[in-house]
Amino acid sequence: MNAPSSADGFVSRQDTAHYETGEPVKYAVADGIASLTMSRPDFNNVQNSQMTYALDAAFRRAVDDDTVKVIVLRGEGRHFSAGHDIGTPGRDINKPFERVHLWWDHTNKPGGEYLYAREQEVYLNMCRRWRELPKPTIAMVQGACVAGGLMLAWVCDLIVASDDAFFQDPVVRMGIPGVEYFAHPYELNPRIAKEFLMTGDRMGAERAYQMGMVNRVVPRAGLEEATYALAARIASQPRMGLALTKQAINHVEDLQGKRSAMDATFAWHHFAHTHNELISGDRLGGFDGKAMAAANKQAAGEGEAGVSRSTAPRLRNGPAVQGRHSNKE
Repeated sequence: MNAPSSADGFVSRQDTAHYETGEPVKYAVADGIASLTMSRPDFNNVQNSQMTYALDAAFRRAVDDDTVKVIVLRGEGRHFSAGHDIGTPGRDINKPFERVHLWWDHTNKPGGEYLYAREQEVYLNMCRRWRELPKPTIAMVQGACVAGGLMLAWVCDLIVASDDAFFQDPVVRMGIPGVEYFAHPYELNPRIAKEFLMTGDRMGAERAYQMGMVNRVVPRAGLEEATYALAARIASQPRMGLALTKQAINHVEDLQGKRSAMDATFAWHHFAHTHNELISGDRLGGFDGKAMAAANKQAAGEGEAGVSRSTAPRLRNGPAVQGRHSNKE
């Protein structure tokens, strides 16, 4: 817990981040399709602010390129994304960035204002920004799609998953009611969303497909081919027709309360952060990346008894999130 270091309440925090790469997101275009590839494979593509701002720049680049009709978001290596970075050397939570929304810098702010301002910028509003861009987006998901990884997949218009993919939001373990871009009851039936959050169990790709969260499930070896074949079909449609269709369906979701529900849950999310800090001195309920990954691995085994027959084999065979590669800021 940081005490104010000046009369106006500002604090001083040390930035200790050391990046393992200068290119956390790779960008390529071919045949009218832009590929945005998260590239922190040694850390299962956990998202620090460096990656978040690089993703935003890449999305902007794809929108500005008139040759691009469709955008594919993917992750390099075994996993799509194991979530938010809470335990790698590149965790840059105390580093100021040139912001793209109208919130002030968080790094010198005290108390609950610190994470509230940061997560308005890099989580909630960034995800909303990407959801609303006018070109169709497809998430190509393999392996782990955990917590903050869900946010990246959910902002995309379509999700194509490999048969070994799994989805999980275990942050209730931290006393927090789900990740910041709270779309759970819209991606899943509300009763299933409660189970998903309250147990923290992994949901295999097949069950995610049954729930309507995933468009297609394909063998891992055919994931790229299937994703780009779908992207090519969409790219054959007129640009303005695609943009208007996306706006129409997003508008229907917002009329159903998605945006206002997310605002309310974001406030509860940050009440939980502040509550944690008041009772324990730690905003994340005592979890760092390594501890969260270990708990996720243990929960994966404990949760298998209650899953459906069609899902259980995928959960047993799915990759575990290892080491310090974790999922919640």
